[in-house]
Amino acid sequence: MRHPLIRERKYMINTFQIDETLLLEALALSNHPTATELIEAALRDYIQRRKQLKVLELFGTIDYEEDYNYKQQRQII
Repeated sequence: MRHPLIRERKYMINTFQIDETLLLEALALSNHPTATELIEAALRDYIQRRKQLKVLELFGTIDYEEDYNYKQQRQII
């Protein structure tokens, strides 16, 4: 799925105003040699975390049958 503001798949040039202190601290804590690689990794982490949070929202929303025996289902061939 492509966002309407993204015209290219890769090598898109953007200008962002990022707090330099924040960026330097993140670079010092990371293994990424460039700010671009750091930002891409940060975006991947952000996306993964948001997906995890969506899964956590499902806890307690699914009703299970108390008498369901999953071990019995494994034996059915």
